[in-house]
Parts: sequence; structure tokens; C-alpha cells
Amino acid sequence: MYSVQNLFEQYGKELDLNLVAGQTGMTRSIKKPEVHRPGLSLAGYKKSLPTNRILVFGKVEISYIRELPKEERLERLKWVITPSTPAVIIARKYRPPTEIVQLCAKHKIPLFRASHTATTLLSKITFLLMEEFSPSVTMHGTLVEVFGVGVLIQGESSVGKSEAALGLLERGHRLISDDVVKVKKREGAYLVGSGPELTRHLMEIRGIGIINVAHLYGAVCVRPDKGLDIAIKLEEWDDRHFYDRVGLEEKFCDILGISVPFHILPVKPGRDVVLLIETIALNHRLKDMGYHSAKEFNVKLLEAIAHRQKRKKIHEADPYR
Repeated sequence: MYSVQNLFEQYGKELDLNLVAGQTGMTRSIKKPEVHRPGLSLAGYKKSLPTNRILVFGKVEISYIRELPKEERLERLKWVITPSTPAVIIARKYRPPTEIVQLCAKHKIPLFRASHTATTLLSKITFLLMEEFSPSVTMHGTLVEVFGVGVLIQGESSVGKSEAALGLLERGHRLISDDVVKVKKREGAYLVGSGPELTRHLMEIRGIGIINVAHLYGAVCVRPDKGLDIAIKLEEWDDRHFYDRVGLEEKFCDILGISVPFHILPVKPGRDVVLLIETIALNHRLKDMGYHSAKEFNVKLLEAIAHRQKRKKIHEADPYR
């Protein structure tokens, strides 16, 4: 449950929120990642009045309320500020009308003042709430950026995930998170991975311990988050297992309802895992540009076979030709 208290503690300074009334209602839950500006509702339009949303009163709303007769003013505000309202924010640090203060105190609704304009508050709060309400999942693995591609390296414990990531850092690539990756679904269309604040920029290497990547390789080798583009699973080489040698069959894994290209990378002594991960990332970029090496090879192969069959038929029809 995401509450008004959470919003105030995390983004109160950024939004410049000052609590005026309704302190006892800070535990109210915010159920929708939307903000409402009650212009039409104050004018008397009752249809489709949104509920369970944070209300923002701007310059126009405050001016309109002050021009209304006292009795009508309170009646109009009762339509808008209801017991289900999570919080009320007054923009431009206007002094809130007495009726708003009374209603918020009555229903135990937090009332804030902010220096930003109503439009700015609407866009900022909506963006922040969309971030908080985005579907998320915590995954085990290491997230790195390789040639601009977000690569999630997974595998069993001690298979070499962190060591592979360390090798990528030495080649100038960047670390997002090691061991624990929090993946969020943004706008219902793409994934973004990040790491816990406690372990940010840190890696655990067996035999060495905890290292700070930002201190060792510089700030250029880390970043707070990155879009998750492909997933790679490292596994020990198994001679009984058939590994794809052409790449025509593309595999995908489902993360929060989004299909992510998936690769199984067998590991054994002599294989340069770092180079192979770089190759997968580069090949992924080529596919995004419309160039598929395996499919192009397959087309050329089929053309060559068709050409040979055609020559064979001609030779059988006329051996002396």
C-alpha cells in the first residue's frame, strides 16, 4: 500500500510540499496513480467526478471559490472534497480558503501548500505515482550495459555471473546492479532494471569479497538504471545437451508480461564469456536494425541448394550440354 506519508517522505522536498492541516490522515492510501484538478466539478458539473485521486487547486480554482457566496462555496467544495480523497494540494502557495481547511480537518485529509504551479504539480505527481505504481519484480542476476544494450546475466550460483560482469567493466562497459535486480514495467511497454540503494555500485567476487566498482573503475562505469533488452543464462557446458549453432530459432523469456530475447550461453574452460556476451549484444543491435545474420545465411543456403538442383535437372535432361 502506497500512502500519502510515503509520497511526502520520498518527494516532499522535490514537490516543495508544506503540510497545513490533516496531519492525522497521512496514513491514507493512494489507490490511483492519477491527479485531478477540480475545475468543472467546482462549477457544478457532477457527472464523471473522479474519486480516490489527489486534488490540486490552482490559481483559477482558488479565484473562482473566493468569488462564490459563502454557503454555495461550501456546498461546491463538498462535491469535490470527499472522505475518499487521499490529499489536497494548493498550488502557488496560495492561502487555502477556510472551507477547504475545515473539510480537510473534518475528514482527516492531509492539506498541503506548494510553490509550483498547478500544471507543474499535475505532471510531476502523475509521473512520480506512475513510477511507484508500475508493476515490478525482483530477479537474481547481474544487470550490465554492453554497447548501449541492457543485458541481464543469470545462472546458477558460482557459475561466473559477477566475474563476467567484472570482465565487461574492464572493457569499458557499465554496471547497473549485481546479484539483485529490481525490474519495473514502464508505460506497459518496456522494462527498466535497477539495483537496491544499499548495494548500489557494489559487487561480490568470491575469493576477493565486496568491491566498489565506482571507486575502482570510476563513475563512468556505473549507472543507476537501464532498460532491460536481453537476458543471458550462463550454464556449465554439457556434452549431452544440443546447443544451437545457427541461431535461426529465437528464444524469449517472459518478464512482467513482456517477451525478452533469451540466450543460453554454455561455459567451459577456454571460452571467452566476456567476448561472447559482447557479441550477443552487438548481434542484438544488428537485429534491431533489421539485419539478421542467421536468416541471411539461411536464405543464401537455400538459394545455393536451389541453384544446384536446377543445374542437376538440366544435366540429367541433357548430359552433353
